Order: sequence, then C-alpha cells, then structure tokens
Amino acid sequence: MHLKLNLIAAASENMGIGINGKLPWRLKSEMAYFTRLTTETKDQKKKNVVLMGRVTWECIPKRYRPLKDRINIVLTTKNLDYGDEAIVCNGLSQALDLISKGPLKDQVESIWVIGGSSVYKASMESPHFSRLYLTRIKKYFECDAFFPPLLDNLKLINDPAVPTEVQKENDIQFQYEVYEKEE
Repeated sequence: MHLKLNLIAAASENMGIGINGKLPWRLKSEMAYFTRLTTETKDQKKKNVVLMGRVTWECIPKRYRPLKDRINIVLTTKNLDYGDEAIVCNGLSQALDLISKGPLKDQVESIWVIGGSSVYKASMESPHFSRLYLTRIKKYFECDAFFPPLLDNLKLINDPAVPTEVQKENDIQFQYEVYEKEE
C-alpha cells in the first residue's frame, strides 16, 4: 500500500479547532461530511483508518467511540490499552508501519488524520502527507487548541467529492477546502 496521509479538520477564523476538549460549534452537516469522507471506501472489503492523538480520542463522547466502520488508531506515549475499540501506537511512524507492513496492510484503503494539533503538525511534516481537507468556519470562536500554520507548498484544488459553495447552518457560514501538497 502506498501510504498517503489525508488530514481532515474544521477551523474557525483564528484557526481554532477546539476548546475544553470539545468543538466550539455544532454543525450537523459538517459532521456528516466528516463521517462520509472518513468512512466511504471504493473497495467494500477495506476500511479507512482514523488516526488521532490520545486527547482527541478522549474528547470523543463514549457513545461514539470507536468511530464506527473505521479502524481507530490512537497515538500516545502513555502505556494505554483501549481493547477492541482502538489500536494504540507510540507515534506516527509505528502507526504507518502497522498499516503498511503489519496485520492491517491488506485491510486499509485510506488514512485520515483527525487531530489534534501535534498529530496534524507531525502529519504535515511527514513525507507521506498528501491532502488537507479543511472546513473554514467563517466566524471567530474562543479556542484553546489550534490547527498548525499551513505549509507554503500547499495548493488549493477541486475534489469532486467536496462541495465548493459556502454552506450555512445555525447562522454559521463555512466552506470546504481541499489542499494538496505540491512536490
């Protein structure tokens, strides 16, 4: 499998992605978009990986853990075991080895990085980084977690699976953007 990391995030005008372990906004349609992109596969025999840090995992309400129909991988240096709910890896390279050479190698179609800040940063710095699916929330929200600065070598592209027009829900406007790393 050729490893490609897709990052998916929603960020406010100040690039905030969370506060007190929660999303600062409630946008059902944006959450449905996230679920669709991270769940759908072309090969029905395969699943996608959702790769996240420990804090992101712990911020997902228990009733939604693990994220269903996806392989949940949690990155942490702590000695934790989430049983059948998630695979624990001590870092990005261990997770990528597990996906490309380990028992998951024939089961995975796509890899989606879903947070938090340090996992996004490490993934963007990885040679395997491919695309960033960023929802721009067109409003300022008080946040204590932020998306890292965008790299200079990203170009905005069109993805046929992603709507380009401005969306609106709960008096909040937002727009989906897709960036690809230029070689």
